[in-house]
Amino acid sequence: MSTNKDAAGAKNLAPTGTLRAAINLGNTVLAQTGPDGKLQGITADLAGELARRLGVPLELVPFSSAGKVFEALKSDAWDVAFLAIEPVRAAEIAFTAPYVLIEGAYLVPKDSKLKTIDDVDHTGVRIGVGGGSAYDLYLTRTLKHATLVRDLKGGAASIEVFRREGLEVAAGVRQPLVAYAKDNADVYVMDGKFMEIRQAMGTPRTRPGSEESQAYLSAFIEEMKASGFVADGLKRSQQHDAVVAPPG
Repeated sequence: MSTNKDAAGAKNLAPTGTLRAAINLGNTVLAQTGPDGKLQGITADLAGELARRLGVPLELVPFSSAGKVFEALKSDAWDVAFLAIEPVRAAEIAFTAPYVLIEGAYLVPKDSKLKTIDDVDHTGVRIGVGGGSAYDLYLTRTLKHATLVRDLKGGAASIEVFRREGLEVAAGVRQPLVAYAKDNADVYVMDGKFMEIRQAMGTPRTRPGSEESQAYLSAFIEEMKASGFVADGLKRSQQHDAVVAPPG
């Protein structure tokens, strides 16, 4: 049953009368396409529950990468999105606290001389990344010596550019890298992480009532974590290695 608070939230979060939720299919931990072609995963689950509470129809708007979700801000293509918190994005998106924590990891050839995370940031090391991804933004900000080679398709494109250009390293979300390495014996995923990817919900800062919308979404996410909704959604989509974020 919707409350007055939900009605106010609907006015700000779904001004067209339909909640348009951006779904990043480039991150397979959070979103997948089911055998019937429907979008599924924890982000689709959260969007559905949010629309139910707001009392409005839901439209899932798919994107191939996080970078494309962020670009779509300019065309007002979505009302809420599921993205990793990054300073560049936070300037334009009002984020909640994270609901899921994911590791950023490195994939390297089996015979690589690079053995640890600290070995990677050296002159002459080229790292394949999905352009506009959270790990692209993070590494752009933090690397001192290594060079990033971007593929603008995002997501698994970090592996594609790694293979295509014969790079020393591919950077990405741990789970897809591990899955790829299982099927390709000539590569492996390094131990450890180079970053913690904090996945959160967000809404455009330029919208009227964005502060109220952020507060509403923040309370929603905290409830979804505490109730077990996020953990259950990750289990249903077989993402057993993803970690539910602690209370915000």
